[in-house]
Amino acid sequence: MAVQIVVNLLIAITWMFLSETYDFVSFFVGYVIGIGLLFLLRRFLTDKYYMVRVFSVIKLILIFIKELILSSIEIVKHAYKPSINVEPGIFALPIDLTSDKEITLLTSLISLTPGTLSVSVSYDCKHVYIHAMDLPDVEASINDIKQTFESAIMEVTR
Repeated sequence: MAVQIVVNLLIAITWMFLSETYDFVSFFVGYVIGIGLLFLLRRFLTDKYYMVRVFSVIKLILIFIKELILSSIEIVKHAYKPSINVEPGIFALPIDLTSDKEITLLTSLISLTPGTLSVSVSYDCKHVYIHAMDLPDVEASINDIKQTFESAIMEVTR
C-alpha cells in the first residue's frame, strides 16, 4: 500500500512538472490522474488497491461518529430521568481479531463510546471484557459490537 501512495505522489509531481504549473490545483489533478492510473493497473499490483482501504477507514470513522452520537443521546436520556433505571453489567465479547493493533483499536473505540468501557482482554486474546452502563440484552450488545466495530476494523486492517 505504501508503494502505491508513493507512486501516486510521483505521478502527481510529474503532472505538475509536465503542465508547468506548480500550484495545489495542478498537484490535485495529477493525484486524481494517479488514482485513475493505479485503478486501471490494480491487477498488476501485489497489494490490494489502496483507495479501498482509504474508503474503509472513512467508513470506520463514520461508524464511530454514529455510535458516539447515539450513545451520547442515550446517556443524556438516562442522566435527565428523575429515577435511574439502568442495568449495569460486565460481559465477555468473543472477538475474531488476531493482531495486537486490531484489538487495541477495538478496545479504544469501545472505551471512547459513552456508556461502555473495555475492562480487560483475556490472556488468549479471544475475549474482551466490557462494562456497560445499561445492559438489558447481552447477546444484542455482542452482535451490535461485532457487526459495527469489529467488521469495520477487519475491513481496514486486512
